[in-house]
Amino acid sequence: MIEAVNKGPNLFHLAGIIPVAGQQLEFNFPWHPSLNPINKDYLALQRAAYECAMAGCETIWVVCHMETQPLVRNVLGEWVTDPVSIGRGFYQSDNVRRVPIYYVPVHPKDRQKRDSLGWSVLYGALSAYWVSRKMSKWLTPDMYYACFPYGVYPVEVLKQERKKISSRKKFLLNYKGQTIKDGLPIGFTFDGEDFKNCRRFVRQESTSLFNSEGNRLSMKERYSARNFSLDKVFECVNIEDANKVEVPWYHDISTWQGYAECIASDKKLVKPKELKYNEWNTIRSDWNRSEGEGSDDGNED
Repeated sequence: MIEAVNKGPNLFHLAGIIPVAGQQLEFNFPWHPSLNPINKDYLALQRAAYECAMAGCETIWVVCHMETQPLVRNVLGEWVTDPVSIGRGFYQSDNVRRVPIYYVPVHPKDRQKRDSLGWSVLYGALSAYWVSRKMSKWLTPDMYYACFPYGVYPVEVLKQERKKISSRKKFLLNYKGQTIKDGLPIGFTFDGEDFKNCRRFVRQESTSLFNSEGNRLSMKERYSARNFSLDKVFECVNIEDANKVEVPWYHDISTWQGYAECIASDKKLVKPKELKYNEWNTIRSDWNRSEGEGSDDGNED
């Protein structure tokens, strides 16, 4: 259960959640739809990771199925550069902040039962909480920023709103008045209380293999939570007095028509220079117990 911890402002942890696992879309490509290109050498999933970094997230959690994880990881890497930290200070390399990326597999009990796009967001938040909680309660996320690979819009508007995003007050992006509450895949924040309410709602409203009378449901009726839309999953999110920022333009690429309009539009996103594939440096050693010490081949003069 996600619980809030009273921490100081300097310990505020904003966890970014990117759901990859979700409903089957109408695309029939040999790759996952989150890896669709939105411009030259720029993929939809990379844009979502860059949005989390621009929003000021301290960690990024990508929720995906086990079979898609290797390719997704090969695209994003293990960390992304915080674009706001670039150029700070005299020694710029010492001030660049690296945002680690973690990959969360969908729980086996949720596969083909309630692994919708919205449920992946909730499961990613739960995983971020418990992994951080195992290390220290002071590392647990205070707020969760969810963004989606299927919404294309400029994220530079978040640069001036980072203090509002990393606060106890909710934050929502909107386009022409529509937000996540209207089913639009666009960035927003939620807390632990919202998580509890949304998870309880999904469990209560969804069906299982049998109905209340013990009869087996048909294939279309059973496990209805796997087809829940975003507005239904996040219906219980409290957005009273929330900070709202409107994006200048928006493309929903979760459908083929929307994707075609995005590619044909003159309003496109260019891949940022700082968005590259990165891995953490590993500690290597030439020591091998079976062959001897160091690089020596074991032969004596």
